Amino acid sequence: MATDIAEQPGVYGALLEPASVREIERVARAIAERRPKHVVFTARGTSDHAALYAAYLTEIRLGIPAGLASPSAMTVYGARPDFSEALVVGVSQSGGSPDLTEVLKIAREQGALTLAVTNNPKSILNETAELTVDVAAGHERAVAATKTYTAELLALLLLVEAIRGEGQVPAEELAQLAKLPELAEQTLRDETPAQLAGRYRFAGRVVTTGRGYAYPTAREAALKLMETSYLAALAFSGADLLHGPLAMADPDVPVLAVVGSGPGGVAMSDVLTRLGERRADVVTIGSGEVADASARLAVPEVDERYSALLDILPLQRLALHIALSRGENPDAPRGLKKVTETL
Repeated sequence: MATDIAEQPGVYGALLEPASVREIERVARAIAERRPKHVVFTARGTSDHAALYAAYLTEIRLGIPAGLASPSAMTVYGARPDFSEALVVGVSQSGGSPDLTEVLKIAREQGALTLAVTNNPKSILNETAELTVDVAAGHERAVAATKTYTAELLALLLLVEAIRGEGQVPAEELAQLAKLPELAEQTLRDETPAQLAGRYRFAGRVVTTGRGYAYPTAREAALKLMETSYLAALAFSGADLLHGPLAMADPDVPVLAVVGSGPGGVAMSDVLTRLGERRADVVTIGSGEVADASARLAVPEVDERYSALLDILPLQRLALHIALSRGENPDAPRGLKKVTETL
């Protein structure tokens, strides 16, 4: 897992190579020509969080309604939603999930434009979809996904920006994204996650939270803690946290709050105030300054759209080090396989 985490700057660099960008732009042109009226993502596990990030991008940057499909509606209940005017996107590291493949199969039969975003160009999901994007993260050694997740984020970001640019990622956008590999390297050099791990070695549960582009990061962080440390981790959007779950916050329940300096981070202000009133043990992650946090995992300031690509890095390392401090093996969590087959 440590090796996979460390390879992420290189994965960013590879995806930002001109040849890789051109291939994503080719797919974006095909999508832009079809002008879908809405976008439906289908995914599981870690990829579900990448899809949620892409849904935010789609609605904010493209102005197209977007959401996540419920595969079981089709595979268990036999429902056949009308996908005829949609772009349906399957996001999966392995591309081997039967339920996601079934969603794309049904959607394509109905005339939808279908796209597979995977780390396996030879997968059944790729064979089923009309269009494909290879996130090109390389072999992932650990069961818990790290570099394939961030590769999905970047590939989906490039895709959305290329669709917005009618088939081309704007040059100024690429110039900003070109800084990502070095910023990721800088973020991974920070030893704060390893130092904080001992503090939470005996935690019984943890809450993660964020708003906007930070919410998928909060969800992915919770999943990594559950997968690697078997820690009861609950993820909430900042807005939802105030609607009841805030009652569980107290000095004995760590709260990992993803707080950037953009609109999403600003929207967390009331959440952080309420957590402070409950004397919660709050660790903030991101570029936003929070005066009364117990600790901070600082991340370089970037456009909020890019923040998910950096904010998750110290959280991955925190999950890794908490697992090690608890005597667990984060490379092979119990009960997990790399490909989970569900119908």
